Amino acid sequence: MQYGLIGKTLKHSYSKEIHEALYHQEYQLKEIPADSLDSFLKEKDFKAINVTIPYKEKVIPYLDYISPEVKEIGACNTIVNQNGKLYGYNTDTLGLEDLIAHNQIDVKGKTVLILGTGGTSKTARYTLNKLGAKEIYFASRSQSEGCISYWNLNSIASKIEVIVNTTPCGMWPALNCAPLSLEPFSSLEAVVDVIYNPLNTRLVLEARKRGIKALNGLRMLVAQALFAAEKFLSTTFDKDFISSYTKKLQKEKQNIVLIGMPSSGKSTIGKRIAELTSRPFYDVDEEIEKKIKMTIKEFFEEFGEESFRIVEEEVIKSLSTLTSAVIATGGGSILRDDNVFLLKNNGALYFLNRSLSLLITTSSRPLSSNAEDLKKRYEERMDRYLTVSDYIVDGDRSVEEISKDIAGGVL
Repeated sequence: MQYGLIGKTLKHSYSKEIHEALYHQEYQLKEIPADSLDSFLKEKDFKAINVTIPYKEKVIPYLDYISPEVKEIGACNTIVNQNGKLYGYNTDTLGLEDLIAHNQIDVKGKTVLILGTGGTSKTARYTLNKLGAKEIYFASRSQSEGCISYWNLNSIASKIEVIVNTTPCGMWPALNCAPLSLEPFSSLEAVVDVIYNPLNTRLVLEARKRGIKALNGLRMLVAQALFAAEKFLSTTFDKDFISSYTKKLQKEKQNIVLIGMPSSGKSTIGKRIAELTSRPFYDVDEEIEKKIKMTIKEFFEEFGEESFRIVEEEVIKSLSTLTSAVIATGGGSILRDDNVFLLKNNGALYFLNRSLSLLITTSSRPLSSNAEDLKKRYEERMDRYLTVSDYIVDGDRSVEEISKDIAGGVL
C-alpha cells in the first residue's frame, strides 16, 4: 500500500475518510496480527503509514530515524519510508496540544491526572509538560512505581484539576463503562478523553452532567492526521481544515435520537428525517418486538414492566453502537440513567414536546391506554424529558415542519 494505518483492530477508525478528504489519495486500514508486524515492517512495502494501538511502541526498533518527540515519548504514530529508510514521528502530541489549546483549557500550573500507562499516556505527559503542567500523576488498574491504582486515588483526588484519559475504557464497542467515578474530584475543571468513537464516552458525559468542561478525541484525531499527512507528503495544509472537518465528522457520525411521550410522532417523524438525511432508521419498540417475538402489550401482560425495561435496555445498548442513524425511542426509554448514557454516546437527544391535548391513547401502549393514564405519564415524565434532552422541539407542528427543522441541523 502507499498510505494507510496499521493496528490490531481498526473497525472503529475514521482515519481513512480524514486522510482521503485531505489529500485525495487512497488510504488503507490494515489490521496486522502481532506475529505479522515484524515481516510487514521489514518488507517496507509502503510510502507512509500511521500506527495505532497496540504498536506505537513496538515499531520503534525498526526505525532508522527517530524524531526528538518519539525519542522522549517512547511512542511513534507516523512512519515515512524515504528510499528504504524508515523515519518515525509522533504527531499525536501536536493533535493533543491543538485539542487543548482550541478548547481553551489552561493546564499551565495545574495538577493533572493521566489515566493509563501506554504509548498515548506518554504522549499526554510530554504534551502536558510542554504546556506547563505543575504536577502530573498516572493512574492504572494496578499500583506500580510512579503509578497509582484506581483504588488509591482518593489520597490525591481533591487536588486534581485536569483529567486526561488515554485508556480504551469506554471505546467502541464496550461503550457503557468508565475508568473511574468523578465523585471525589472536587477541584476538577476539565476532562480530556482521547477516545473519539463513541463521540461521548461515559466519562465525558459524567463530567458534563457535573458542569465540568469535557472533550472527546475527535479534533485530536483530525489534527494529528493533518500533521501526519504533512510528513507523508513533505508539504503543509491549511489548518482551518481541522475545525471544518471535525465539525463535519461530528455532524455526520452523531445519531439523531427522538424522545418524547407515546403518540408524539417519534416513529413517523424519525422515518421522514431518515429520508431527508439518507440515514438508516431504527425504532426501539420495533426492535424490542423483533427480539421478544410478541407485541409489547402481550409482553407487559405476561412478564410485567420491569422485565420489559431490561429488554429495552439491551436493545438500546445494541443501537447505541451505531453512528449516523435516526433512532426513535419508546416513551419510557429515558427513565433509566444507563439508557440516557448509552443513547448519548453517539447521539443528540431531541425531545418532541407535544401538548397533552394533542396526544392520543391506543390500546397497544400498556402504560397510556386511556386518558387518565396518559395524563399521569405526561406529568411524571415531563421534567425528565426536559432534563435529559439536548434539544427541545416544538412538537405541535406538522410532521414535515418538525422533520425539516431537525434534518436541517445536520445537512
